[in-house]
Parts: sequence; C-alpha cells; structure tokens
Amino acid sequence: MILFCYFGAKGIINNIGKGNVDPAAVFSISTGGIGLLHCAACRGHLEVCKYLVEELGGDPNMSVRERCPMEGMTPLMAAAQSGDVSTVKYFLNHGGDPMKTDGKGRTVLHYAVCTGSCKVTEFLLSIGIPVDIDCGGGTPLYHAATNEQDKTLKILLDHHANAGADVNGKGSFAPPLVFATDQGGYTDFIRLLLKAGANPNIPDDLGRLPIQLAAIRECREEVEMLLPLTSPLPNVPNWSIDGVISYAKFQDTKPLVCYDKGLIEGRRAMLKSQANWAFRQKEYEMASKLYSMVIHDASDATLYSNRSLCKLKLGDGEGALSDAYKCRIMRPDWAKACYRQAAAHMLLQVRYTSNDLPEYSINLPEECGYVVMCLNSLRPGYKQAYDALLDAQKLDPGNDEIERELRKAMESMKLSPDADQQ
Repeated sequence: MILFCYFGAKGIINNIGKGNVDPAAVFSISTGGIGLLHCAACRGHLEVCKYLVEELGGDPNMSVRERCPMEGMTPLMAAAQSGDVSTVKYFLNHGGDPMKTDGKGRTVLHYAVCTGSCKVTEFLLSIGIPVDIDCGGGTPLYHAATNEQDKTLKILLDHHANAGADVNGKGSFAPPLVFATDQGGYTDFIRLLLKAGANPNIPDDLGRLPIQLAAIRECREEVEMLLPLTSPLPNVPNWSIDGVISYAKFQDTKPLVCYDKGLIEGRRAMLKSQANWAFRQKEYEMASKLYSMVIHDASDATLYSNRSLCKLKLGDGEGALSDAYKCRIMRPDWAKACYRQAAAHMLLQVRYTSNDLPEYSINLPEECGYVVMCLNSLRPGYKQAYDALLDAQKLDPGNDEIERELRKAMESMKLSPDADQQ
C-alpha cells in the first residue's frame, strides 16, 4: 500500500477501500514512520490524497511519530517537498496548519525552501506566512542557505528576509562561511552566502579566516571571491591570490601544538558538544561531520563509535562498519565497539534480503520466487553480526540490549540458541 500511495495508484487503493476497511488500520501502515497520506503527499499525488482524506478521514495535520527521522512532519509539510502547489492548497483548504512545526521546529515554509520548491515557496509567502518565521529551529533563510538552495534563498531575499544574523550563523558552532571553506566542495554555496551578505572577516575558533581555509585547500576560485571582501592580514606580505595561498599553506604546516593548548582543548570540547547536540536533534549528517572534525585533530574510540552510530542512522552501512572496526582496534575490550560492528553488519545484510520488505508488500508474483530464495540465502552478514554480538556478550554479560539483538540475529539466521555452541 505504501508503494501504491508513493506511485499514485489511486485505482488500486480505491478498490481496496471498497471492502470493510478499518481506516485506523489503513493509517497505521507505515515504513520508517512515514504513513500512507505522507507518502502520497510527498509525491504530489493529489487524487490519492483526496481519497485518503475525504473517504477514509485522513488528517492533514497528522504527525510522523516520535523517534523517527522525520518526527513531527505533517502531510502538508510533505506536500511542500513535492513542489506541487495544488496539493499544498488542498491540504490548506482542508485544515492543514501552516504554522505547525515538526520535531526540529520547521514549518511548511521550511520544507519548501529546503527542497528547492520555488513555486510552493512563492505561494506560501503570497498567503502571508512570515518570511522570517523561527520556531526554534532557525529561519527559512538559514535552512535554505545551509541546504544550498540558491533559488529559494533568492526568493526569500526578494521578500525582504533578514539576512544578517542567519548567514553569519549567530549562535551556531561556526559561521556557515567558515564551515563551507573548511570542508570544501561548497564553492557555489560560498558565492551564495557572500551575495546574501555573509561576513568573510569572522574567523574560526583558531583565528583563521575563511580565505585562509580556502587557501589551505588551494581553491583559487574561492580565494578569488573572498579576496576583495576580506580585510588584508598584516602578516601576509603579498595580498594576492598566490600570496594568500602561499602564506596559508606555510602556516598550515605548523602543528596544532603551536597554538595555545587551552584554545585547542576548547575547540575539541566545543566540537564534541556541538556534535552531541546535533545528534540529539537528529541532525545525523551534521553530527557525523562534526565528529569527523574532532577525529581529524585527535581520534579516540568513543568518537569513532559515535560517528558509526550517525552513519547507521543515515543508512551508511559501509561507513558505519569501517568506524566500528577502528573503534574495536582502539578498544578491543569494549562491548559497545562490538555492538556497533554487529549493527553495521545487520544493516548491510538487510539490504540484500527480502526481510526488509514491509509485511504488507510480501505477496510477490510467483515468478519472483527464485529471486527471493537467492536473496534469502545471502546471510553471511547476519553470522558476522551474531559473532560480534557474542563478543559483546562476553565483555558485558547480562546486558539486555545485547541479549535482545543476539536473539534477533539468531532468528535472522534461522539458528537455535545452541546451534553455534561448540
């Protein structure tokens, strides 16, 4: 059913609904916490949405349940992502609340700008939604900038969005310009930030300006953009593209110990704190990047464990497994390292088995039987997960979570509890 809603198969859903269907049962169906109405809305399937709302009583303000990646998202917010104005209008006309927020403080306008839905953004602003609305998660302008959506960012600026504090990252762990020039790969985003009024003279926590960070990576295009807008550094004798790059590269050869020790420790503590905060906010990609920044300066097993968990949440099984292995090498006697390794193996394995299919979509055509049989035979990942969990159990006997995951691994392998004992 989820797939039918996703692909807009109204006829199939309509036929299903002709029997004695319990609407509560229909709307309880979900995958990853995303229900039928949300799926249809995010694809802009207006006719399916109409059926689910008008015939089955779907609520345009129903929220994705807690502890899901899209916690608090409503069908109206999902519709904004589709870019289909008619679907957005439909939900608004049927009671959708444009001021309602998700678990991260984002409204329907935030969803529109973050996905580059220009027509929806224009429409929402035209009906009076405040351009600078901020319910605790930042303004739409900030989200458009951090998601590199130049078209919707321009629309917001054209509607007189306040660029000052947002593009300079007031209250954030680092100004967006610092983050972009430090990480690399954000040249277009940097151009956009500068156009929106970002200040290139705000340094990072070690006192380095964005132009220096771009120069360290030898990105001439970014240095050229920043050069006329940056106040000349007194220690740079040749204030030119080549001069700045040469100076920055020389300074970068100096080890971190050349900086004040308290400054370095403060930087690490701040990055860890921001990474932990980002994880609690379910901003797993941002948390992973922040943990990477700390690891670059000084790695330890806990950091690799935390980044592995972020990658698990993002569905990156290979990355999660790589970090889990590094964690086990550094702390071979730590049960959590074994647990992370097992979780990564389980994630990788489930991609290649039909067990990942929702219960309501397992009625495959008869001709698919051989394929399913082959997929079900690919279970080495479950065995590796089981072995890692056994190691974790030995290191932390009596841990209920480990015991529970062991049982799941054994069930996946179709093993009895004694099958692996020698």
